[in-house]
Amino acid sequence: MRLALFDLDGTLLDRQTAFRDTVAAVCQAHNFDAIIEQWLRHELADRANAADFARLRAAFGLEVSAADLWQEYVDLMSAAVTCRPEVLKGLACLGAAAWTIGVITNGASDIQRAKLATTGLADLVDGVAVSGDLEIRKPDTRLFELAASRCGVSLADGGWMVGDNPAGDIGGGHQAGLRTIWLRGRPWPAGLPAAHDNVDDVTDAITILLNETE
Repeated sequence: MRLALFDLDGTLLDRQTAFRDTVAAVCQAHNFDAIIEQWLRHELADRANAADFARLRAAFGLEVSAADLWQEYVDLMSAAVTCRPEVLKGLACLGAAAWTIGVITNGASDIQRAKLATTGLADLVDGVAVSGDLEIRKPDTRLFELAASRCGVSLADGGWMVGDNPAGDIGGGHQAGLRTIWLRGRPWPAGLPAAHDNVDDVTDAITILLNETE
C-alpha cells in the first residue's frame, strides 16, 4: 500500500474563513468589545489552544472561565470549518486505489479531531497524528513517524507528504524521507529544498497521487 500524509488546516480544510466566523460569534455571544476581538484575531491567527483562553481571561479580567471559552471555541470552530466535496471525493478515490491516508497536523488534539469528525474526514483516513498528542510539532520527524504508525505502516517504506507550510510540511516531509507536494501560497524560505511537485489546490495533489497508482 502507498502512504499519503496530508496537513489539515489550509490543505484539506479552510481554517481562515471558519476562524473569522468563530471569533465573531464568540465576541457576539459575550459582548466582547473590539479590543478583545482584535486580540483574539491576532493571538489565534495561526493556531489556538486552551492556554490562549487562560491568557485572554487574565489579560481582560473576564468572568467566564477559560475552560468554558475554549470549549465554546472548539464547538464553534469545528461546526464552521468546511472540507469541499471534491476533496472528500478525492480522498475516497485514493482509498479505493489502495492508498493509506493519514493526517498530520500541528494544533491541540481536541480541536483538530473535532474538525476531522464534523467534516467527515475522520471516516476517510487511516490514522491521525496531532502535535498536541505528544507536544511535538512538524517538522519534527517523530510526528511523521507517529502518523505512519497510526496508519499501520512504516516511514521506512516511503510515501508522500502534502501541505501548505514550506518548513513544517515540505521540510518535515523531506526529513522524514517522503516525497512532497506543496500547495502554493506562503513565501518560500531561502535555502529550503524544493518540493517534488507544486500545486494550487489539494485536489491537484490528489490527482498526482492517483496518477502514481497507474
